[in-house]
Amino acid sequence: MSAPKHTQEPQEENILSILQFRFAPYWPLFIILAIISGVASYLYLKYTPPVYSAYSTMMIKDEKRGVNESKMEESLDFYQSNKVVENEIVVLSSKGLMEKVISNLNLYTEIKEETQWGLRSAYNTSPVKVIAQNPADLKRTEEIDLSVNATTNVVTVDGKSYPMNKFVTTPFGVLKFTKNDKANAAPQGALKLFLYNPESLASSYANRVSIPPNPKSSTVLTLYFQDESAYRAKDVLNELMNVYTINGLSEKDALAANTLATIEKRLTFVAKDLDSIERTIQQYKSQKGIVDISEQGKEFLRTVSDNERQATSINMQVSTLDQIERYVTSRNNKDGVAPATLGLNDRGLTSLVERLAEAEANQIKLRQTMGENSPQVVATQNEIDRLRPAILDNVRNQKASLQASKGDLARTNGMYNSMLRSLPSQERELLEISRQQVIKNNVYAFLLQKREETALSSSSATPDGKIIDVAASSFSPVSPNKTIGYLAGLIIAFAIGIFVVLAKEILSGKILFRQDIEKYTQLPIVAEIISVKGNAGIVVNQPDKVYISEQFRHLRAAMGLYGRVVTRKKLLVTSSIPGEGKSFIADNLAMSLALSGKKVILVDADIRGPKTSSTFNLYQKAGLANYLHNEVSLEEVIYPGGHDNLNVLAAGFTDENPTELLLNGKLPELFGKLEKLYDYVIVDTSPVDPVTDAYVLSEFCDRTLFVVRHGHTPKAIVKILDENNKIKGLKSMAIVFNGVKKRGFLKSSFGYGYGFGYEYVYKKAGKEKAANKTV
Repeated sequence: MSAPKHTQEPQEENILSILQFRFAPYWPLFIILAIISGVASYLYLKYTPPVYSAYSTMMIKDEKRGVNESKMEESLDFYQSNKVVENEIVVLSSKGLMEKVISNLNLYTEIKEETQWGLRSAYNTSPVKVIAQNPADLKRTEEIDLSVNATTNVVTVDGKSYPMNKFVTTPFGVLKFTKNDKANAAPQGALKLFLYNPESLASSYANRVSIPPNPKSSTVLTLYFQDESAYRAKDVLNELMNVYTINGLSEKDALAANTLATIEKRLTFVAKDLDSIERTIQQYKSQKGIVDISEQGKEFLRTVSDNERQATSINMQVSTLDQIERYVTSRNNKDGVAPATLGLNDRGLTSLVERLAEAEANQIKLRQTMGENSPQVVATQNEIDRLRPAILDNVRNQKASLQASKGDLARTNGMYNSMLRSLPSQERELLEISRQQVIKNNVYAFLLQKREETALSSSSATPDGKIIDVAASSFSPVSPNKTIGYLAGLIIAFAIGIFVVLAKEILSGKILFRQDIEKYTQLPIVAEIISVKGNAGIVVNQPDKVYISEQFRHLRAAMGLYGRVVTRKKLLVTSSIPGEGKSFIADNLAMSLALSGKKVILVDADIRGPKTSSTFNLYQKAGLANYLHNEVSLEEVIYPGGHDNLNVLAAGFTDENPTELLLNGKLPELFGKLEKLYDYVIVDTSPVDPVTDAYVLSEFCDRTLFVVRHGHTPKAIVKILDENNKIKGLKSMAIVFNGVKKRGFLKSSFGYGYGFGYEYVYKKAGKEKAANKTV
């Protein structure tokens, strides 16, 4: 008959009880790890250089976001460039700008000082700063010894002395040592010089610039920079904003210079032509004796002059449009500067050309900082591709209109030329020469005006970015954060502790918890027996082991061994493998039943390993094996067991296979006699895994106790209990969880494998009973 199945009722457990059960017994481990993590965090915080954060704000001019110049500034600035905030963020954090900042501030050389916690920046404590004559030629060199003699103004570098305030040749390059105007304190220890290449250093500095995007309606940018020195962080941000502003003005100056050069070149040619015409008039009047012309000639001259001026203006506009057309259709324009749009009356075309020039300039800048395939470069190229067709259509339309106007003027001039034939030849010749003089005068005056306008625009150019707040730094380091450092160390310590506990218990291949048994099998667990140190033997009759006695009473109650009428009097005790304490359970259960007044016989059927016989000092005495061989009678192999109600049937000894001996047919007779003589028959047999003795003896027993030992029985064996056909053959099997040990390092009373402090409870109960008896 198979054992009754037990059903697991779900137990409600909160997270605190689970944590207490799992990890509270190991609290010394967590305390030790917490102390170690605290020390490690303290050393990390001390040895890690502190990092400060500096911040500043500036505003970018962006008409799309509502930032416009005043009317006065707009009228003076003929070379306005509209910026896109997102693009300017990329420019501000670019490597190219940062390389200029590094060169301007001489950051390619760094001096550090030795402290008890390692090297720290001496940006504001070093008495000198180092300037390289050719920073681009510097190679990375670290920890060069440096000292300064303030009295003699001599600097010693790597054992060699150099004077201050002039360039000297050193093994590391041509350097100059000057007074550090940033110094506001004395260094704490020895100084070390570090040299870097500005280009390689620029990437590191640029990556530390942070510019978070603002809302779409705002063009104000907040710049952040983190550095070991708060003073250096502020200087870097301030210089970065200055370099950005200077670069913007340089672009406008370059555009104005290009325009001025074009105007000056044109003025030179016009001045030569005008001088030549004036000399011609002078010679003509001298030769012909002409003093004045008639009023008709004046009127003709005025009319023709106006027409010619208009024709000249048209020619200039057509020429300008041709230049614009060539500029737009050229796909290989490198300088990004549009031709001058002088003389054009169409403001829309001028705006389109300026936008195209600005887009191409931005594209060149973005390619230098971000690469060909970046989203910003692609977006700028798309804008250029949209602007080119619009400009070309506008140019062609205007050229067609100007050509038509030019034709009208030509026809008008033809009419006046026919009228000119009616005038005296001398007057006509003079009028023709004078007409050229007026035209050249007008052109010359026009160019002079534009030159002045361009010069005024260049001198009044305003930057595209406005600094709102200069850089300021945090008073305390932003990294490493002490709170986060200690908290992270504590979390890591607890994580390590949890991993150690879980690796020790959950990842173990042995049974450690009652719930492990309940998880793998449906067999009932009738008792849990606490581990007893040393060679335990019989412990239920020892006064100091009252808690063990209570547990065996619990086992008796769970097995239904109480009461006047005994229904199941033959119990088989076995286990899966040796060493699980089956003999200890059998011996103490027999003694516990005897102490309760029942007549009990303990049969040691483990002939191969007679542990029970050894416990009762019956090893190698005649016993079960000899009885089955018909060598002795039953009465001769039954011995007293240390109590009036307890007898022991020793294992005996034999050379025959014990299993074959058990199958010789005498077991029915033996158990028949024992059942009549005793209330209970407790049979201690061999483990089920190596041999089959337990299956042979199970036929004659009413119930089987299967012993599982804490930290000894493999989980794999318990997992297959329900499917193992051999074990299913054992009658009414129930499990005894034996040898449950305390958990943790200090073995606290609440740290048993099953989670309850039975030892504490039973010891307390035993003391109270003893006290009551004394009273």
